[in-house]
Amino acid sequence: MAKWTPRHEAPEPLEGPVVATIIGGTILWFVLFLVQLPFYGWFDDHGHTWWVWTCLAGAGLGLIGIWYVRKRDAAIKRASSQDPTASPTAQ
Repeated sequence: MAKWTPRHEAPEPLEGPVVATIIGGTILWFVLFLVQLPFYGWFDDHGHTWWVWTCLAGAGLGLIGIWYVRKRDAAIKRASSQDPTASPTAQ
């Protein structure tokens, strides 16, 4: 079997509203946790308590993600203001 080689270059990665996306996902995980909390007894009876704790873990990791992407976004803006010829995706 021959090794696959690309015929053209890969496109540049898309830069979207990363901070807003991470904040929205974190809020979603926390809302899912709050919605499932009143039904904790049912989840416990059926052995599905990990669903509740997964949502809480998603919200907690989302907080770390918010911190990370805000720092990344600030660093990209700082780098582009110092060198206007640099592309914002190059790091």
